[in-house]
Amino acid sequence: MLPRLILTSGEPAGIGPDLCLAVASRAWDCDLIVAGDARVLAERANALGLAIQFDLFARGEVRRPHEIGRLRVLHVPSGAAVRPGLLDVANARYVLAMLDAAVEGCVAGEFDAMVTAPVQKSIINDAGVPFSGHTEYLAEHTGGSEPVMLLACGKLRVALATTHLPLHAVPGAITRERVETVATILYRELQTKFAIAHPRVLVCGLNPHAGESGHLGREEIDAIVPALEALRRRGTDLIGPAPADTAFTPRMLEGIDAVLAMYHDQGLPVIKYAGFGNAVNVTLGLPIIRTSVDHGTALALAGTGKADAGSMVAAIEAALEISSARSQAPAR
Repeated sequence: MLPRLILTSGEPAGIGPDLCLAVASRAWDCDLIVAGDARVLAERANALGLAIQFDLFARGEVRRPHEIGRLRVLHVPSGAAVRPGLLDVANARYVLAMLDAAVEGCVAGEFDAMVTAPVQKSIINDAGVPFSGHTEYLAEHTGGSEPVMLLACGKLRVALATTHLPLHAVPGAITRERVETVATILYRELQTKFAIAHPRVLVCGLNPHAGESGHLGREEIDAIVPALEALRRRGTDLIGPAPADTAFTPRMLEGIDAVLAMYHDQGLPVIKYAGFGNAVNVTLGLPIIRTSVDHGTALALAGTGKADAGSMVAAIEAALEISSARSQAPAR
C-alpha cells in the first residue's frame, strides 16, 4: 500500500511553511499531506515565487501518489494573519491544532507517519499552554508514557536519557529506573524501527570521566551501572558507562549502532556538528512514527527563500524508511 505521510507546517511565522513548500517540488514515492492553513501556505508560496497548486485534503480520501508542484493540504485555520518572522500568540493554539490533527490521523491508521516542522516553544507558553517540546506533547497525546528523543545523521544515532530539563535538574532525573527504561526502548526500537537485529549501544556516563569510581559523582555507581547490568542479563548489548569526552571518538564508535547520552547538551552538540541541516529527530517510545527536522524556526529566514530544506527532506526519507522497516519487522 502506498505510504501516506502527514507534515505539520509548524510555527507559521517561521520557516516551517517554506520547508513544506520546498518538498512539494520534489518527487516522493508516497502520498504527501501537509497540515496547516491553506491560505497561509498559498501566501508564502506567492512570497517565494513558487508555482504550486493546492488541493484540499479530506479525511477518508483514497491514497494517491504525490505530484511534483502540487500540495494536498489538511486545512487547519490559523488564529490570526501571519507575517513571516513575526510571532503572534494568537497562533499558538493553531500550531497545537495541527499536531492534534496529525496525531489523530496517525493513531487511526490514516497516516503512516508524521513529520514535524519546527515550532516556537516560547510563544506556546506565552499563550498559557505548558509546552516543553514536541517529544513530550506527542507522548501525552498518544499514550507513550516514556518518549525517547533520538537524533540520527547517517550511521550516527544519539538518544537522550533526559530531554528538556534545566541542567541543575539532570542528576536527580538519572535514576536506575529511568536509564533502564530509556535503554530498553532504544534497544527495542533499533530493532523494530531501524531493522537492526542485534543492536550495540554505547552508554555515556553523566559525570566527567564517568564519575572516576565515585570521586567525581555517584550517579554511575548508584544508577547507570546497575541499570546496564540488569539489561545485560536480559541479553542486551550495552557498552559503558563511557566517559562522554571520548565516547564519540572513531575508535569508541566502531561497531556501535547508537549512543545513549544522559542529557540534551551532552549528546546533541556532537550530532549537530556532524551533520546540522541533514540530521533527523526521531521520537521513540510512541505508538506512532514521528520524525522531525534538527533545527528551530529560523524566524529571520522565513519568506526569504534562504531556508535550507535538507533536514526536512531527510526527515521525510527517514519516516518512509522507518514505516517500511516496521511493516516488515517480525511481531515481538
